Amino acid sequence: MRNEFMQEQMPETPSRLVSGTPAFRRLNLALFAAGFSTFAILYCVQPLLPEFSQEFHVSAAISSLSLSLSTGLLAVAMLAAGSLSDVWGRKPVMVASLFASALLTLLSAAAPNWASLLVARMLIGVTLSGLPAVAMAYVSEEVDPKSIGLAMGLFIGGNAVGGMAGRIVSGWLTDLGSWRLAIGLIGAVGLASAVAAWRSLPASAHFQPRPARPAELLGSFREHLRDPGLRALFAEAFLLMGGFVTIYNYLGYRLTEAPYSLSQTAIGAIFSAYLIGTLSSAWIGELAGRLGRRRVLWAMIAIMLAGVALTLFHHLALILAGIVAVTFGFFGAHSVASSWVGSRALTGKAQASALYLFCYYLGSSAIGTLGGVFWIHGGWPGVAALVTLLLAVALVLALWLMTLPPRKAGPDASQ
Repeated sequence: MRNEFMQEQMPETPSRLVSGTPAFRRLNLALFAAGFSTFAILYCVQPLLPEFSQEFHVSAAISSLSLSLSTGLLAVAMLAAGSLSDVWGRKPVMVASLFASALLTLLSAAAPNWASLLVARMLIGVTLSGLPAVAMAYVSEEVDPKSIGLAMGLFIGGNAVGGMAGRIVSGWLTDLGSWRLAIGLIGAVGLASAVAAWRSLPASAHFQPRPARPAELLGSFREHLRDPGLRALFAEAFLLMGGFVTIYNYLGYRLTEAPYSLSQTAIGAIFSAYLIGTLSSAWIGELAGRLGRRRVLWAMIAIMLAGVALTLFHHLALILAGIVAVTFGFFGAHSVASSWVGSRALTGKAQASALYLFCYYLGSSAIGTLGGVFWIHGGWPGVAALVTLLLAVALVLALWLMTLPPRKAGPDASQ
């Protein structure tokens, strides 16, 4: 009798979210909106780099700072954002991040000069830090292990659609009006996405708040960096994102020159290749859940390498085919690697996600700007050579990860 009474009094542990349920669909809607807003705000300036060079009289490498400073500050700030979410909760940090970033984007549209635009973009990098790593930790805590690959893939799909929409809309509106109109509209869309995430994102059921302890935080980082598998995945993030963003940063410069002489609208339309990334991230994430991540990651990187090779041809159709291949491979690889980090980290998942995304955005910032030097001195062949080198190293790491045993036994055998 006493045991029965105790069982009745003990609260049941909430079940984790499983694909196909209404709660899982609400979570995906919220995360899709959050990913959409984050990437639209972050990358809406990418097709505008030639426009900034012309209006503010700066070089390609200097113009790329409007993106690189955002991603660089985002990388650093995420190391703290994941830990703040351990104290304040996942959803509050994510929602505050989305609202603040959207408001700063609206302010950046009115920037009177190049310096003030860069300051606004730096602040946007800081405020956006409360979303990516925290969302990865949220998914790893709240979603059933068998559905994590799909949930993460759909979140990254939102990133892809947001990145595509931000680039297409900014290019189109710049031709119709000005880059200020374009960025202002992106800020307004960001506010709408923040509201959607606030209303639809389920509250955490498995989150356990922890007090802020800097020494414990540093210890968590050290623990993750001791694992060779996690170190390799962090390096993959740096290499893959660095190569991917470099391709897109300088594609606009190439295609606005003769013999192509494309308009901003036409160049923005090329970013519709991000739709391929949306499909790739969800499909490859689910495929990796069935076949194992170690069997899928290297194949995605090989597809990226083939795409870079296609961009070296002069025919526009082949260049576009190469961009599609690079985009498909990148989002597939990112979906696999990011979910792998959350599964391989035994504790401190938010910190592990933050380290992964620190390397991810550090690659975007450092390699994205370095690519400008290769463009200035070597043209597109120089850019392609840099990206090929990065992807070759990433492929070697992916093949090495195939030989690495999982850290623990369990349902996630592909760790």
